[in-house]
This record gives sequence, C-alpha cells and structure tokens, in this order.
Amino acid sequence: MIHLNIGSNLVSKYGSRFNNISIAINLLIESKIQIKKISNFYETPSYPNENFPKFLNIGLIANYENDYFDLFKRIKLIEKKLGRIKTKKNEPRVIDIDLIDFKSVIKDTKELTLPHPKCHLRNFVLFPILQIDPNWIHPILKKNAQYLINNLSQKFRIEITRLQKNVNIKT
Repeated sequence: MIHLNIGSNLVSKYGSRFNNISIAINLLIESKIQIKKISNFYETPSYPNENFPKFLNIGLIANYENDYFDLFKRIKLIEKKLGRIKTKKNEPRVIDIDLIDFKSVIKDTKELTLPHPKCHLRNFVLFPILQIDPNWIHPILKKNAQYLINNLSQKFRIEITRLQKNVNIKT
C-alpha cells in the first residue's frame, strides 16, 4: 500500500486550492499511478505561521509498479508542472505532494526518507489516513493512525476541518 498526501494553500493559474489538488491527482493518474482511494478535503491553519492562507489537504492510497524513487521523481515533476517553486521551509505553496508510506519500506537517503519523517505528527496526514485506511500501521512506530491522532496536542486535534467536498477526477 502506498500513501500520498497532497496539499495546497495558494491559488494558481489553474484556479483554486481545490483545483490544484484535483489537477495533481489527474496528473498522477496520467503518470500510471493507480489511485485506489481518496479522502475528503481537510482544511488546517498554516503551520508554523498561521497568518499564511489555510491549507487544504487530501490523503490517498495508490498502487505503483515501479520503485519508490521512481515515484518520488514523478511526484516532483508533477509539482513543478503545477508551478511549485522551492522557497523557504513552510512557505505558502501551490502544491505539495508528500510520499508518506511506500509499501512499509524504511529508507533514509539524502533525497528521500520513508516513511515520511513527520507524518506521525501531522493532523492533515493522520486524519485522511484514518478516514481511508483505518488499519494502516506506521512502519517504524508500529502504531495506527487513531493512536497517533490521540497523541497529538489538543490544538492539533481540533484545528482540522473535514470538508464535505471531494476531488474532481477526469473519467
């Protein structure tokens, strides 16, 4: 099982944050990444600077035939295609696609760490995972999403909103 998380907190030439995420998913599909399940949209304040625009995020489960590094390269190309510009850490961005877990592989290289090193601390990662894959277990911590959510601060547990809006997928 492969878990990705996609976020956006800026409009782009493609439109709204919702559009940015929907287009990213369609580009993933065009890149031969099989999307199995997609969460609702979740909205959170920007972190650590809450004065920046709010983030929208979704989680998804995917299948991919090639290795994790090939998937990582495809993700970076899609971010670039959508107008992602590398800026300072935690700055607003048009699109952010994170590889959270790739078939429970544990890797730590200069380019990529698996599972994502901060996934267990992020409400916008854990709540979508809980929605679409409640049996997921963190490959290193050996804990499920609900356990990890329960260990977040109360602030992080309550400052996330699940929106009743879904991704637009081209058929």
